Formats: sequence, structure tokens, C-alpha cells
Amino acid sequence: MPLTKNKNVKISDIKVIQAPLAGISDAVFRGLIRKHNSKCLMTTEMISSEMLCNNPNPRIIKFEEFEYPLSFQLVGHKIDKMVQSAKILAPFASVIDINCGCPVKKVVVSGDGSAMMKTPELACDIVKAIKDATGLPVSAKFRLGWSLDNENYIEFALALEKAGVDFVTLHARTRSQMYQGKADWSKIKLLKNELKIPVFANGDIKTIQDAVDCINLTGCNGIAIGRGIMGDFTLPYRIEKYLEDNTIIPEPSFEEKIAMLKEHLKLEIEFMGEKNGIKFMRKFYNYYINSKRNASKYRGLLVTLEDRNEIEKILDEILRLHSSDC
Repeated sequence: MPLTKNKNVKISDIKVIQAPLAGISDAVFRGLIRKHNSKCLMTTEMISSEMLCNNPNPRIIKFEEFEYPLSFQLVGHKIDKMVQSAKILAPFASVIDINCGCPVKKVVVSGDGSAMMKTPELACDIVKAIKDATGLPVSAKFRLGWSLDNENYIEFALALEKAGVDFVTLHARTRSQMYQGKADWSKIKLLKNELKIPVFANGDIKTIQDAVDCINLTGCNGIAIGRGIMGDFTLPYRIEKYLEDNTIIPEPSFEEKIAMLKEHLKLEIEFMGEKNGIKFMRKFYNYYINSKRNASKYRGLLVTLEDRNEIEKILDEILRLHSSDC
């Protein structure tokens, strides 16, 4: 890959971060966000430091120049592997983000992701080592703690700040909550009051109003959006535009969302091949059509189809149903 000429980022200019989503926020996903004029800080999918050391050029780190600024998120607990991976990514990264928040069992069982909150000294050593090795801005994304009775996010963040982390993103749930319940934005406010470095809020931000409410409540420097983007690639830009000059850009119509879904499907097939691209897209259908009559029935059908033309016929049928309801 060629060195990028436009990778530097000014942290104070960031208002919206596209939060990393493992197995979701691939190069196509990020490109579709940029298509809608967002200036947000993009983030790759979670990249295993173990995997990257064994395979320095996997598909997961494919990127395009227009994606910048672009943060590469690393997961792992071995300092040498994390540093080696950061060095591989350094020529291309605007930021190196350390994953201290992933809650899934296959990640935490080895001490990675949100399990890092149990070993704050190790997390700090990783931050220091990566900064020393790359000279890049380093961020960390984490949760409130391992469980509701073990919320150590403030102590964890203060330690990271002392270690030299440039900014943090707090997902306002614990690991034990996974993605259930409501994100507790009041905890983000408490963290913001304790830190001198920028704090970004994450969790349950799905609309412009959510973003405004969260910023007003917490005083955070900006927001990080993950699942809220699924089914609406315009959301980061619409939030940025409102924060910039109070302009309210309406969310896409259902017709526009179906067109967006068709484009998404087309690009993933081009990126991965038809079989893998169609399989990959199955996790997105519900986000595009969940507000419509018989959505569960159509989603159940869409996830069984293996031919792009058949999928598009069903999407056209859903559109006709929508038109008859209007």
C-alpha cells in the first residue's frame, strides 16, 4: 500500500467518530459514510494484533485515500504483538485505537477487549509502548467496567491519561450488560469532569437529537456512533451539520434507504465476491427495513437468498408494499 499524504488529524476538530464494529465496518461501510460528505474520524474493524503479526496485509486493513482521517483499532494483550502491529499500521494510521471494550466471550477469554479493564497497568504499558514506537496519537475505547458492581472506568481512564493516551471513548455500559439495557450517559459526564483529555460518548446514539442530548448532558467533546449508522449512512454527516450550524437534514426516506441497501449489497459483492458478499449483508437487512409492515417476514426471506437478483426483487416488493401503505 502507498503511504497516504493526508493522514494527520487534529483531535480538537473531531466531533463525530464512526465507532468500530467487528465484522461490520469494513472498507465498503466506511466508503458509504464518506459518500455522504461526513468528515468524521473513521475507524477500521477490530484488528487482532496476533493475526496482523502473522499476516501483515490482510483484507481487513484494506482502505482508500478518501477515508482519511482513519483510525486503526487494535485488540490484544501482549505488548510485543501490539507494538509490532502498531508499527505495521503506523504509515497508514491517523490514530491507533486500543480496544478495551469488546465484550464478546471469544475476545475476553484471552484477556483482550473489555477484560483489559481488569489489568489497567497492562493497558497503560501498551499505550506507552505504542506511542513510543509510532509517535502517533493513541486512543482507547472502553466500557464502564467488567460488571455493574465493578465500574472502574474513572480510575481506568485516569491511568490511561497519565500513560499518555490522547483521547478516550466511553461506551456507557458494562461488559456484563453486553448491548442490553440503556447506556448510562450520566457516567460519561462524571468521566468528563475528571479528565483533561477529550472524551467521546458512545452508546444509544441513533438520531441527531440523541447526539445533541448526549453532548448537552455530558459535556463530552463529541460522539462515537456504531450501530446507529447501520441502515443510515447519512447519520454522521447529518449530526455534524447540525452541530456546525444547526441545519437539520431529514433522515433518508424509505425509498432512499432501499436504494442505499442495493448499493451496499452491490459494493460488498464487488469487494468480497457474490457468495461472501451476500452472506455478509444478511446482518444488515433488519436495520434497513425494520420499520415497515411484515419486516420480520421479509428479513426471514432475505437471509435465505443467495442470488443478488432475487434479493433485489424482494426489495422491490417491499417498496411496492410501502407505496401502497402511504
